[in-house]
Amino acid sequence: MNKRSSWALPYFIFLLLFVALPLVLIIIYAFQDGSGHFTFSNITKFFTDGDALGTFALSIEVAIENTLLCFAIGYPAAYILADNKLNRSAVTVVLFILPMWINALMRTLATAELFNMAGIPLGKGTLLFGMCYDYLPFMIYPIYNVLKKMDKSYAEAAQDLGATPSQVFLKVTLPLSMPGVWSGVLMVFMPTVSTFAISEFLTNNKIKLFGTIIQENINNSMWNYGAALSLFMLLIIGVTTLLQGDDHAEQASGGII
Repeated sequence: MNKRSSWALPYFIFLLLFVALPLVLIIIYAFQDGSGHFTFSNITKFFTDGDALGTFALSIEVAIENTLLCFAIGYPAAYILADNKLNRSAVTVVLFILPMWINALMRTLATAELFNMAGIPLGKGTLLFGMCYDYLPFMIYPIYNVLKKMDKSYAEAAQDLGATPSQVFLKVTLPLSMPGVWSGVLMVFMPTVSTFAISEFLTNNKIKLFGTIIQENINNSMWNYGAALSLFMLLIIGVTTLLQGDDHAEQASGGII
């Protein structure tokens, strides 16, 4: 226990039991039938299941719309928070964190009740509103952190060379902030695709997302097909993460050049 590496043992055990083992079980169940025999039927079923494919397409559509909405609201907010000239109070930053102190399910239930009290019918509009409300901080803070740490000398050099404020933003600030943007996109897009509680409460289960299909299969004891659907989701997350990591440096440097 005198070795510093020994203190990492509890974290290694935690990751092994609650991260690695569940992922291995998902893979095993995805390639098994109800009798425990190896099969590809769960994988092929997804490509022939019209309900699952339609729900997956709708989930991607809603995720794209929610991500764009969060970006449209989140980037200006992050820019204002990171600019000392526009925001001189740390309290403003805390105000964006406060909603996250409340359980997401409670926030969703409260949002649904507000819509009911106002007589607003639940549907896709209320779903996007609730998702934007829940996931907006995950878009703001990665962008805010990048903008806050950005070397201001780049913008000053561009201004000295005669660049207008809009040119400074488009040619310097925006390209350098792209790592934060891509992080925010990933943190908003993937949870939106896989969520089920928000769509259930904010649409009265009229709109089903991919997470709802997985939940229904698990609740109906269709573990194998539910695991196969979860595996598709994990693959999408993995591929998106790899692409995001490769593009960070290129986005940051390409815009300056």
